[in-house]
Amino acid sequence: MGIGCALLGAVLTALVVAGWQPLLAWDERVARDLHAHAVAHSGVTQSMRVLSDWVWDPWTMRVLATAACFLLWWRGDRERALRVALAAVVATLVQQGLKAAVGRERPVWSDPVDSAHYAAYPSGHALTATVVCGMLLWLIPGPAPKWAPAAWAAAAVTVLGVGFTRLYLGVHWFSDVLAGWLLGAALVVLAASVSVGGRRPAPRPQER
Repeated sequence: MGIGCALLGAVLTALVVAGWQPLLAWDERVARDLHAHAVAHSGVTQSMRVLSDWVWDPWTMRVLATAACFLLWWRGDRERALRVALAAVVATLVQQGLKAAVGRERPVWSDPVDSAHYAAYPSGHALTATVVCGMLLWLIPGPAPKWAPAAWAAAAVTVLGVGFTRLYLGVHWFSDVLAGWLLGAALVVLAASVSVGGRRPAPRPQER
């Protein structure tokens, strides 16, 4: 799965850099339709801003990852703490590096409902939420506790929801968000499987 997501992310990046017209036309159509709705529904737009800028902001996600790292470290589970920290750091480096390399412009509107800075591709909100939620789900012990389905549902709503808010607010193209999801999923698989400190990954409870 990780390799597949990484390959799809690489292909998508190449298409964006090459300016493949079918992809750009789709991006523009989605952006235009959602922006028209956002302009006409100020109440919904304000709710989207709260979700995007506070509830699902990348810094909110990083705080959750940091809290998980401290808890794991305090419990003596230092290897998994390092994996979560590594995933969060690499996610930031990947998104900033690609933004600088691709240099894609964000959508421009005569009547914007929100603003964002720096390059568009990939969506840092989508990538960070995918990585943090993915790593937190990876930490769920096995056999799965009764609250595991609720955790999976919350993660799905967060990852899909933050992507939608960025599109609705007109600060990203659809392919920016899709890239964030794909690259984030690839990073989760990598962080969950890579050896930390030269050791083999410790078996998780459900693997015993």
